[in-house]
Amino acid sequence: MSSPAPATLASWLRTRSDEQLGALLAARPDVARPAPSDVVALASRLAVPVSVDRALDELDAATLQVLDVVLLADTDGVDAADLPAALPAVPDDVLEAAVDRLTTRALLWGDDVLHAPEPVRRAVRYPAGLGRRAVELRLALPADLPEALAELPAEERDVLERLAGDRPVGHLPDTEGPGSSPARRLLQRALLARIDALNVELPREIGLQLRGSLPYGPPRLRPDPVVVERDPAVVDRQAAGAAMEVIGRVGELLALLEEEPAGLLRSGGVGVRDQKRLARALKVPEPDAGWLLELAYAAGLLDVGGPHRDEWLPTRAFDLWREQELPDRWATLAAGWLATVRLPSLAGQRDVAGKAVNALSPDLVRHTAPAIRRSALTALAEYPPGRGVAADDLVALLRWRTPRRADRLAPVPDLLAEAARLGAVVGGVLSAGGRGLLATGEDGAAMSMRGLLPDPVDHVLAQPDLSLVAPGPLVAELADTLAVVADVESSGGATVFRVSESSVRRALDAGWSATDLHDFFARASRTPVPQALDYLVDDVARQHGRLRVGAIESYVRSDDHGLLSQVLNDRRTATAELRRLAPGVLVSGLGADEVLTVLREAGYAPAGESPGGTVLTRPPARPRAAGRRPGGSAPQAPRPLTGDELAATVREIRAGDAALAARRGEAVRQVPGVTTAGTLELLSRAVREGVPVWLGYVDAQGSGSQRVVQPVSLAGGFLQGYDERRGESRTFAVHRITSVALVEDDDLAPSS
Repeated sequence: MSSPAPATLASWLRTRSDEQLGALLAARPDVARPAPSDVVALASRLAVPVSVDRALDELDAATLQVLDVVLLADTDGVDAADLPAALPAVPDDVLEAAVDRLTTRALLWGDDVLHAPEPVRRAVRYPAGLGRRAVELRLALPADLPEALAELPAEERDVLERLAGDRPVGHLPDTEGPGSSPARRLLQRALLARIDALNVELPREIGLQLRGSLPYGPPRLRPDPVVVERDPAVVDRQAAGAAMEVIGRVGELLALLEEEPAGLLRSGGVGVRDQKRLARALKVPEPDAGWLLELAYAAGLLDVGGPHRDEWLPTRAFDLWREQELPDRWATLAAGWLATVRLPSLAGQRDVAGKAVNALSPDLVRHTAPAIRRSALTALAEYPPGRGVAADDLVALLRWRTPRRADRLAPVPDLLAEAARLGAVVGGVLSAGGRGLLATGEDGAAMSMRGLLPDPVDHVLAQPDLSLVAPGPLVAELADTLAVVADVESSGGATVFRVSESSVRRALDAGWSATDLHDFFARASRTPVPQALDYLVDDVARQHGRLRVGAIESYVRSDDHGLLSQVLNDRRTATAELRRLAPGVLVSGLGADEVLTVLREAGYAPAGESPGGTVLTRPPARPRAAGRRPGGSAPQAPRPLTGDELAATVREIRAGDAALAARRGEAVRQVPGVTTAGTLELLSRAVREGVPVWLGYVDAQGSGSQRVVQPVSLAGGFLQGYDERRGESRTFAVHRITSVALVEDDDLAPSS
């Protein structure tokens, strides 16, 4: 005799196997932390509106259409066997997959007859794009609805047919008078319901009448986009070229910001003037400079620093990044881009006040950005290497996959363009680096790019025209040195540096000598150093330093020249770093307060002096600049439940449900073949007659075993008995007993 069908969601969940409960928790992990105490608690969490909306947002259009059939049914449930008749154009395998997806997530429950929980009905306000029933809208429809619709003028029928499409709600036009527009005339005919002063809704009965043989709309099958095919080797080579370009550009950008930081606007972001300056120095368009700033910030290589946090500076992470191998550098940039909550493509657009949004501005934050990037790359990853789809086709595919999130997909084309700049996507095809990034994050991205990016070189090729050609990416030490003694003329696969009078003078200003420059060029170049380069260095060095400009922090003056000579020659004042500038004047590179302290500790009696010559009791101290702070990290996605965590959560739910059932005196579900009623009957008989039993038992860790037990008592869902194998008294939870049999005639084999 078959058992009755479950009457509630909670009772249906009790009939699910451990694997099915684990699949539910894996599909909706928000209900699994912390572990529900029992099935009733699990059902309560499944009904939370936020959880229901999140689960519905992850469903594709075909699955939502199957859900619409159940939601629009006149009865409480729909027989699963009736779905093919309701959606005849949808293949059977698509229907089966949709039902499995819905029941796995508990958005529908039931085995033969499918029911929709009430929270799901509330979450789907307009199933299949149909409005509410006329009775819910408090609208009395015409008695002969088909005839009333047939008599409508064309313009009024057009209004109804538009509302019978995907959305049954529309706006009233800004016209006055009861019959001045088709919509207002439809209101008079009781064929539209007014929601408020501006909006109207089409009753469900009219929508179904207008749709005819397609009450649930056309079948929402998966789009079949045109597949783009490219040679995987060519894709990876082009991706490596893009990766080299972006690594070099980010390095140049941050080197420029080390020399001259960009100012922080009061409203946040980088000013237009600084962005133009960086674009000119990098020889790129201004939007590209903004994109590089955003990329460096997303990777944690750029952040706000300075004493008043009013400058954009490279972070300490940049010092480590520039020493890494090229695949690791690219992986840092790619992982930062994938996880950032910012949309660089919005830079330059106008806000609600009509003001252009600056790069690095807080206005570029969109918390849905990481999910959009990952969904786009995931869709491309489903195609084999060398295959993909164009941007427009990818957007259409994503709209089918997550129709409830379709309004968030506008940035997808711009995100794909960013991925192409980065080297994760080439012409609509996911590169090896992009696949590694999506699969295992930063480590996978670096591993996938190894062998594709060249090893850094430690030399350049000096040319007669005073240029230095780097035949590949340079090691960090050589790149830093060349940034001082030469200027970048062009970048790409081979970077060209130009040595000029200004670059040589810059090196001399940094403390280099002419000999140092000659030695460096001879050591760094694999080709002979041109004579013109040697002449340039010597000519600039001869003119360098003939006129000198220095800086002092404080001075010491006195009309007593002998006293100043005593102070200058006193060993106790050596830490003041004094030197004679002129008769009666000593200068120091230290601040006035530090010089005063040293002189007073040496036994002198100096006094502070203002710029006007007035004696001060204490000169003002100069504020010190704050150091850099590391860049912030991108938010991490919630960690999915592991297999062990799922199993432990299911066991905890089962244990709590069994305890609850025992308290209520209800039966708990057992593994097929052993009913709880039969288990309790056999155990009760064994306790009464003092007969040992053979138990199959699963402990709290999920380990199964078999043992012979001499029962002592049975109460509260627990069996007290003597375990003959271990020689000790034990307590066994009845709901963990998987099999039981009486042991007769001292035969330890279970009876049938």
